[in-house]
Amino acid sequence: MSRRQILWLTVATVLAVVVAYQVIASANRPSEFIAQADIPTVAPGVDVLADVAEIPDRVRGYDYRRAAFGDAWTDDTTAPGGHNGCDTRNDILNRDLIDKTYVAIARCPNAVATGVLRDPYTNATVAFTRGEGTGAAVQIDHIVPLALAWDLGARDWTEQMRIRFANDPANLIAVAGQANQDKGDSQPAVWMPPNEAFRCQYAMQYIAVLRGYRLPVDAPSARVLRDAAHTCPPG
Repeated sequence: MSRRQILWLTVATVLAVVVAYQVIASANRPSEFIAQADIPTVAPGVDVLADVAEIPDRVRGYDYRRAAFGDAWTDDTTAPGGHNGCDTRNDILNRDLIDKTYVAIARCPNAVATGVLRDPYTNATVAFTRGEGTGAAVQIDHIVPLALAWDLGARDWTEQMRIRFANDPANLIAVAGQANQDKGDSQPAVWMPPNEAFRCQYAMQYIAVLRGYRLPVDAPSARVLRDAAHTCPPG
């Protein structure tokens, strides 16, 4: 994994505080993404899920609908170049891919035309070429899936907060298309990245999003996340 991906995928504890205040106290400001340059560390004896409410298990809500989180992507992000006419997907591709070339499309003057993804979920190297039937090789995953967030409490949010959540760069990551399909809307108790070396970062980012948006964690996933955090370097 490139250092640039680590910069974006490793979340400091302060992220949870920043996001929590922004999504609750300021409906008009996009949430910020604050990251550290190093792989997250966990001090011995620290409970990484402190202050995250725990529920016995996920109760799937069959009333979930993708439209509750707004259109697929907006331009209201704090990813690099946000508010530049490029939607969130294009901004995240630009953030996470390397060896890129660009093309102007619609209102987005610098959309990634080709690039390379070093997939954190599988550790595979995936070539990206924009186009129908080719661009799907790289997809944008919600680390905490939208349907899962709905089940954990997002059904009670305002529409504006759900749109913010769906486009928050702190909850988004470019991954191999097949890995994204394999994950679906699964919680950590059901699915974790096959690349075990990435599980520390995945768990810490997942927890930061839960804490930031005041979402609970199901008890089976809490055990998996704590186990993954134990693989992080000691702080």
